[in-house]
Amino acid sequence: MENGVSTTSLKMQVVESLPGISVAVLIPCLNEATSIKGVVTSFRQVLPSARIYVYDNGSTDGTADEAHKAGAIVRTEPRPGKGNVVRRMFADIEADVYLMVDGDGTYDPAIAQKMVNMVVNDGHDLVNAIRVTEIDNAYPPLHKFGNSLLTGLVRRVFKREVKDMLSGYKALSRRFVKSFPIFSARFEIETEITVHAMELNASVGELDGAYIDREVGSESKLSTLGDGYRILRAISKLARQGRPLMFFSLIGFILAVVAVLLGIPVVITFFQTHKVPRLPTAILSTGLVLLASLSVTAGFIVDAVTRARIENKILKFLSVPTIQGLEEENQS
Repeated sequence: MENGVSTTSLKMQVVESLPGISVAVLIPCLNEATSIKGVVTSFRQVLPSARIYVYDNGSTDGTADEAHKAGAIVRTEPRPGKGNVVRRMFADIEADVYLMVDGDGTYDPAIAQKMVNMVVNDGHDLVNAIRVTEIDNAYPPLHKFGNSLLTGLVRRVFKREVKDMLSGYKALSRRFVKSFPIFSARFEIETEITVHAMELNASVGELDGAYIDREVGSESKLSTLGDGYRILRAISKLARQGRPLMFFSLIGFILAVVAVLLGIPVVITFFQTHKVPRLPTAILSTGLVLLASLSVTAGFIVDAVTRARIENKILKFLSVPTIQGLEEENQS
């Protein structure tokens, strides 16, 4: 093991040239001085023609200096949070293919070329690396459970197959990046990327990649409970925005069920005595039924607005030329 990367996998990697295709490796970083040099060097080996950018997010351990020594293009983003860094990278950098990877040295560079090829040759707009490991320290069981739970929730809500939504190792096409309005500030960014692809019905590819433990002295910036809650909140917000009819119908259904449970005893008593002794309960039950109806109605209205918004996003997405389209234009 060298610099957190399997040297065996690197030797097995066949570096292919990509004539006319510009590739940018994007590495968001916060206090990764122990690993960033190895990450930059490893990706330089497997993608020698790529430009490697390290965006420092306020590190205090010399991460920027180490990245610069390794030959990376170093820039800074003062606003804290991975989402803010990714927003800045996507806005600033021009390339045909973007390869985004964390700077902690846990992801395998050996599959980088294949990920890029899946964008260039297979036409995928998003390629996601599925983390595969038997090392508990690298991928703690609680993190794995939380990822499975949140990924499964997104899969059910948005009806698209995805296996490792929270992986920080992704390849993206230019048209995906340049049509992506990022709102997340922190680790919810991976969720937002996945949902954006689902809303666009973009072509998404996945492949397995080795996931290893961090370098000694390197600490994870992820808070299992805190960031898990933020990701869950982001999923709820994205579901409300992307699937409003389902979201508000679910709320309406819950309100209607509560109204029925409260109202059944009142109705039974009325038929038995022709009286309504629990008037407040009857009023509450009636009010919940009205709220349930309003919720479903709001779902239909917001759904119509959402469809128009998604149509605009798709039009923006389609307005950016694909790599294949640019090649055909150059040939003609």
